[in-house]
Amino acid sequence: QVQPVESGGGLVQAGGSLRLSCAASGRTFSIYQMGWFRQAPGKEREFVAAMRWSGDITFYADSVKGRFTISRDNAKNTVYLQMNSLKPEDTATYYCAVGMGSPYYTRSDGYDYWGQGTQVTVSS
Repeated sequence: QVQPVESGGGLVQAGGSLRLSCAASGRTFSIYQMGWFRQAPGKEREFVAAMRWSGDITFYADSVKGRFTISRDNAKNTVYLQMNSLKPEDTATYYCAVGMGSPYYTRSDGYDYWGQGTQVTVSS
């Protein structure tokens, strides 16, 4: 099993920045990909960004391209989501997800373990 734990959420004004962290523990040697999803009230969970643990492949939702950057620190088993130029529509609970070998980076069913989520609120 792998346990991902998110941190770094908070309240920020539009145009501001936040960096989310997701630290994974457990069978981290088996991690294949890690991703970020978000869910706003009354909406379905949606894909935000993902990367293969090797770091050679990244994916972004169109809505965040050019503003968000996913990165990782292998030594710390941690993945980050740097969020710049935040907009009120980015307000959501952000979830870190860990996949153990699925080829589906942008789909929820491509991930095996999920964190509890961290709230990001962007005020206008």
